[in-house]
Amino acid sequence: MCGICGFISKNTITVDELKQMNNTMYHRGPDDHGEEIYPASDGYTVGLAQRRLSILDLSELGHQPMHSKDKRVSVVFNGEIYNFHEIKEELKDYPFCSTCDTEVIIAAYLKWGISCIDRFNGMFAIALYDRETQELYLVRDRIGKKPLYYWLNEENLIFASELKPIMACPGVGKKIRTEIISRYLYHQYINAPDTIFENIYKLEPGMILRFHAGKINTWKYWDVKKVYHEQKQAEITDYAQAKEELKNLLNRSVKMRMIADVPLGTFLSGGYDSSMITAIAQSQSGQPVKTYSIGFNEEKYNEAKYAKEVARHLGTNHTEMYIDENEMFDLVGSIPIYYDEPFADSSQIPSMLVSALAKKEVTVVLSGDGGDEFFCGYNVYEMVKKAQELDALGEIVYRMCNLPGVRKLNVLQKMPFKVRTIASNRNKETKTQFGVSSYMEISCNMVKGNKLPVLYQVESEYHEKNLQERRMLLDMDTYLPGDILCKVDRASMKYSLEARCPILDKEVMEYSYRLPHSFKYDRGVKKRILKDIAYDYIPRELLDRPKVGFSVPLDKWLRGPLKERILDMASHDFIVKQGIFDADFVCKMLKTYMEHGDAGPATGANYSKLMWSYFVFQQWYNAYRSNKYVL
Repeated sequence: MCGICGFISKNTITVDELKQMNNTMYHRGPDDHGEEIYPASDGYTVGLAQRRLSILDLSELGHQPMHSKDKRVSVVFNGEIYNFHEIKEELKDYPFCSTCDTEVIIAAYLKWGISCIDRFNGMFAIALYDRETQELYLVRDRIGKKPLYYWLNEENLIFASELKPIMACPGVGKKIRTEIISRYLYHQYINAPDTIFENIYKLEPGMILRFHAGKINTWKYWDVKKVYHEQKQAEITDYAQAKEELKNLLNRSVKMRMIADVPLGTFLSGGYDSSMITAIAQSQSGQPVKTYSIGFNEEKYNEAKYAKEVARHLGTNHTEMYIDENEMFDLVGSIPIYYDEPFADSSQIPSMLVSALAKKEVTVVLSGDGGDEFFCGYNVYEMVKKAQELDALGEIVYRMCNLPGVRKLNVLQKMPFKVRTIASNRNKETKTQFGVSSYMEISCNMVKGNKLPVLYQVESEYHEKNLQERRMLLDMDTYLPGDILCKVDRASMKYSLEARCPILDKEVMEYSYRLPHSFKYDRGVKKRILKDIAYDYIPRELLDRPKVGFSVPLDKWLRGPLKERILDMASHDFIVKQGIFDADFVCKMLKTYMEHGDAGPATGANYSKLMWSYFVFQQWYNAYRSNKYVL
């Protein structure tokens, strides 16, 4: 685990400047660093740099940039190739000198070319330079566990694990891309390939970028839509068989992720996914696994007591820490520093706190991320199912309300919220993304100028009639990498902690596509097959309860200790001078929110998430403008 950065450019970038770029990611790799620049053809130079968090082969033999024996290939790499021992067995002709997975990447490339990526099972962001072909490759793992950004301008390419190194590079433009802000306000994150800046992009999950002779081309080596339909052709119809095979795959996945030359533990919330992963890890360990939980003093948010019961049953070495609002509040100021661009999923704050707790004893943790998206766990999937059942009726209502003579009476807008939502949901490209229309309108009205559509206009690409399954696929492409995995990566790496996700193993993900949907969602039971596997390890009564998750009292903060700060960020003069938001609209909205809070004056709208998104953006903007953005 580490951070990488570098370039291929005709501009002059010195080793000292590359080192400064690299040092902005010190938190990602405090154990070692390396920066090298090489001449290339046609006036180009190539720079590669890495900050290292030592996990495998703690010796100097794991230092990066790493080169092939003949010096043809150089690599910097962030992440883990979990099956590198198996791949290494096929590469016995290569004269290995280390025991780390980075050298396996080099040997595999020399034997199979860039198609070697298809053999890798892991989480990774890789930059590989081939002197013989004068090609630079950037590669991101299948589901987007590890981040990778790049800046492209004419014939120059700069890349990094975070935005900070790119921002620190001389000559990089830093113009804010305002048309993306409405979408950010609504979703609370910015999805790949977009970023908050023009000409800076996220490499999409499962994608390879090739730079050669001043030009780039990209392609997907693993695509959610394509792999889903391919795997679905080999559907498993026997539930007992499916459960046993999935259980074996999860055991294998956990076993691979427990390989480390440093202390390892698990995040344990007490929910199904983290409890199941912890149980499997404990079953494979000869000593109590270290487990970590965060507790809240407010009973309705607190899952720590359940995690403690699960830990006691499994016999883990459990550590819990109860936190209050002040401890969460103290981290608000660090959000723009470690998340690089506006990111407003407030569960990032307790995620940082549990990472800080774990880092006191371990360097690697296992988490349960991915279970909801791949096995139908979110409450929104229930809503999507009901919406599909009522869709035909909604179509009739919509047509009736738009008959000549009826439309002008605005009948649809006078109907109950649920009826209005189902009836208005006519866009086939956004069929599973229905929500509070006023939220979408407000997100757009807050921002001046041109805006991208708030919703993702892509659903026909999935070719899936079951709307639950379609929404799950959409979340795998957007919410999972753009929000969940980004949140965990930045929260854990803030404390130089590596988070590994067994459910997001290549074999587990692909096997999940072979399962009939009824194995995941059955008569109101979400994550059916994962729950049944968890029950093999943990009594049902310790797990069966409503999902809580990490929560932050946004409304209380925004109308309390953060009130003066957000009022300053939303003064009419400030907004006009900034030139991004509609000053009249934002000031009116903020006034309404401060007077009525989440209750809303008449609409019943919950504004706290939108106001939090706005606050986080302005906090990020101030840090970016004052150069605090680059550490």
